[in-house]
Amino acid sequence: MQKKGGAGAIVSLVLGIVGLVAWFIPFLGLPITLLGLVLGIRSRNSSRVKIATLGTAICAIGLLASAVNAFLGAVLHI
Repeated sequence: MQKKGGAGAIVSLVLGIVGLVAWFIPFLGLPITLLGLVLGIRSRNSSRVKIATLGTAICAIGLLASAVNAFLGAVLHI
């Protein structure tokens, strides 16, 4: 049985790349990377497993960077 889909994996990858650019604006970077992370995890059973895994990894890195930036901004009152 051939697996279908894969659009979520591609969207996850694109959102991960955008999230890496937008990490310095936490209210923009956090939702983008969270959405990409969810789509990447849900797309693990699609026909594009490698792309979904890469998108998930990039989104996780962007989410971590956005969260650290938000935390530092709150602590340092920047």
